[in-house]
Amino acid sequence: MMTRSARAGKCCGTILVFACLAAVYARAADTAPQVTLDISKAAPRAVEPLTERALLRDYKFAWANLALALEANSTDPLNGLFVGNASKWLGEAVDDQRRSGVTSRHLNQSHRVNAVFYAPEGDVIELDDTAEYDYEILDGSKSVHSEHRVDHYVVLMTPGADRWVVRQLQAVQHF
Repeated sequence: MMTRSARAGKCCGTILVFACLAAVYARAADTAPQVTLDISKAAPRAVEPLTERALLRDYKFAWANLALALEANSTDPLNGLFVGNASKWLGEAVDDQRRSGVTSRHLNQSHRVNAVFYAPEGDVIELDDTAEYDYEILDGSKSVHSEHRVDHYVVLMTPGADRWVVRQLQAVQHF
């Protein structure tokens, strides 16, 4: 039989676990990218509904993991979501951060993505992304720079074994 103090301790422990999980969930909600995808101008091939859903899912996942990689100074979260030039660029960005002893955060991400080219064979899609986010550079736990950014990217994605992957992620001045 459990004493009153043991039950109270167990209850407090349960509440503490739920509070920690709520904090993790709230942090994940802050970093989860919001992505809208417009496929209406894709040419010369139309984007099928199933492909549209997969692109949207995989592009969101790629940006969420890009943010995790830069915050952790590790390429592990990228998990094959970026290949080719995009993978090389991100690896160099993580290495640069490690050398300088800083990390960065991409918070409150919002991406307006337009499909502009979808190859007739379905093996590549070009996207124009207007990304809006809060960018922060940290030295340890201390914020050393913070700004709201609007960046434009030309993105090439190709189908992989089980998902679409980012092959090229090129920042441009404007579309």
